[in-house]
Amino acid sequence: MSAPKAVQPSTLIMALKAGGFLVGSGLGLALAWFCGFLYFVATLPDRVSDTASHTDAIVVLTGGSERLTTGMALLEGGLAGKLFISGVHRGVDLPDILKLARTGHPDTVGSVVLGYAADDTVGNAAETAAWVKAEGLTSLRLVTGAYHMPRSLTEFRHVMPGITIVPHPVFPDSVKSREWWRWPGTAALLATEYSKYLAAITRHWFLPKKASSP
Repeated sequence: MSAPKAVQPSTLIMALKAGGFLVGSGLGLALAWFCGFLYFVATLPDRVSDTASHTDAIVVLTGGSERLTTGMALLEGGLAGKLFISGVHRGVDLPDILKLARTGHPDTVGSVVLGYAADDTVGNAAETAAWVKAEGLTSLRLVTGAYHMPRSLTEFRHVMPGITIVPHPVFPDSVKSREWWRWPGTAALLATEYSKYLAAITRHWFLPKKASSP
């Protein structure tokens, strides 16, 4: 039986260099991700910066009763003439929505439109864009969770570059974004949301922006 060939020193050195490069690159990417995550969390909205501008419509992205309650309150407050709720589950109708929102003024319920086509944020943007175009609208107030607002704005502005979008974040009690490190559930939620936000930005680098409607 022949003896195994010895590994050449040059080959071993090259392998060690390649391994070191991969480890270093991985650590560098992890550090960049973490620094970006800290910036992302620090810059999440902590208040509604524009509470008074009137828009053609209010758009609520489903995902919590606070969003629905806020959207209905804005509609009843006269900040828009229409309310579009995107991402409603099949089988859920307007009475169910009003029950969740704990409201339902008879003068405004006729202005509420439910959208059933969206399953995620990309779908929310596409569904809303189709409705906005069909209605001939030029502005909207977007209601969603504060942690979800950066990605939502990224998706909405990508498909509706000519539409004025006023962000209106809500702040669920269950999301402790200012002390996220003390709450594992919030930390996991924010980390996941940040990763999705990065994926959205990266995807849009390779996708052409839709042209503004004339």
